Amino acid sequence: MTLKPDVVIVGGGIAGVATAYYLSLEGMKVTVVEKDGIAMHASGYAYGGIGHLGKTGSPGINDPVARLSSQLHAGLKNTLALSTGIDIEYRTKPVITLAFDDTEYELIKKHMTWTRDVLGIPAEAVTTSKATELEPRINPDVVGAVISQGNTNLNPQRLTLAMAQAAEAKGTEFVYDCVTGLIKDRTNITGITLANGSISAGRTVLAMGPWTSNTENWLATKIPIIPLKGQILRLRAHGNPVPASISWGSEYATSKADGLLWTGSTEEEVGFDELPTEPARRQIFQSVKTMLPYTKSATVAMQTACMRPVTPDGALVLGPVPRWENIYLATGGARQGIMLGPGIGRVTADLVIHGTTPVDIEPLSIKRFDGHTVVQV
Repeated sequence: MTLKPDVVIVGGGIAGVATAYYLSLEGMKVTVVEKDGIAMHASGYAYGGIGHLGKTGSPGINDPVARLSSQLHAGLKNTLALSTGIDIEYRTKPVITLAFDDTEYELIKKHMTWTRDVLGIPAEAVTTSKATELEPRINPDVVGAVISQGNTNLNPQRLTLAMAQAAEAKGTEFVYDCVTGLIKDRTNITGITLANGSISAGRTVLAMGPWTSNTENWLATKIPIIPLKGQILRLRAHGNPVPASISWGSEYATSKADGLLWTGSTEEEVGFDELPTEPARRQIFQSVKTMLPYTKSATVAMQTACMRPVTPDGALVLGPVPRWENIYLATGGARQGIMLGPGIGRVTADLVIHGTTPVDIEPLSIKRFDGHTVVQV
């Protein structure tokens, strides 16, 4: 293989594809290497919520990237439709967040205050009767709810495929092979080795999701990312679509453009196991029936499972790798990978091209885990 791009990106999920997209818009010659296929893992099976980060009134250290990403998402809907003809099913609707006890109610009201006062998004705490005016099928046993406006969801697979197609139209090449290591010239990374050859490049981006931890020995740096399995049900439910996204705890239900009610999700530390399971199916079904009793007669159209990349503090790993030149990490989106994806791509593209970004990503550096350095080189 004789490809010699400006940038080689390892990973065909939303982080890698978004990075390729924004690099290609700047005229960079890019190659994306993916072992399985574009959007074949979490980016193809996630829920696709583009919601407000944080459930406790604090957005966390991902906030600067999240705000940028929210702005980018709003523009991608039309841009990608025009350039690729793909409808990413970007839809905006209210969110009803439910509470079943007073403690939960106080927690969601705290988050509402941050949503309203910091983000400027209309949100209000309401009684159960007020919430049921918007969706009468909510369980009447809830003690209260918060209704917020302007929450968006989309089809994550369509988003990722559309960005890949747009990048390809700008000259990005996609190679399907297994990456086996890095090409090094002292501390300079000059490319990657493959099961079937190698690729030399001026810059390398590792956007491998939970598999990014496999590069620890290549970089002599601990990359504390683990896979967090999430399972989702897509239900055929009788009656009209739910006019709002329903949220409770860490779970949700929303009617999507495919006519199905998507609901989930589990959080399972089970290693690299992507198979859907019957216990998760029962757990999710029982939860959604509690929130929306009318779904008792629903049938499962599809059950999906994927692995999200999670760090010890739940935040992104973004930026250069210490002690090495010309290599960048772009991963750690956890349950918010689709929401954060365009922001990750734009920030990483800025770093590759300009060496800097206007977004404050210092708190997201892998350096925050410096106590985890691997000694062997």
